Amino acid sequence: MAKAYWISFYREIKNPAAFAAYAKLAPAALQAFGGRFLVRGAPAKVYEQGIAQRVVMIEFDSVEKAVAAHDSPGYQEALKALGDGVEREIRIVEGLS
Repeated sequence: MAKAYWISFYREIKNPAAFAAYAKLAPAALQAFGGRFLVRGAPAKVYEQGIAQRVVMIEFDSVEKAVAAHDSPGYQEALKALGDGVEREIRIVEGLS
């Protein structure tokens, strides 16, 4: 079964307090489904019309586990704390092997 990668791109953090509240809850909720944080922070270098924005990459054992983590009550609680405090996109991508 191929691993899955949850990749978040933060265009704007509008409410740092809401983001901090989310950051206290989200990691445990995602780790409960086997999520392993691989990348968390600003890019070292950006190329080809890229945007220097915060990036988070989390590895899961499968797409199903990544989706279950997102839909879990614990992560939904983190999202509630975040509210509209950020503008971002999240992608779950299946690994090659």
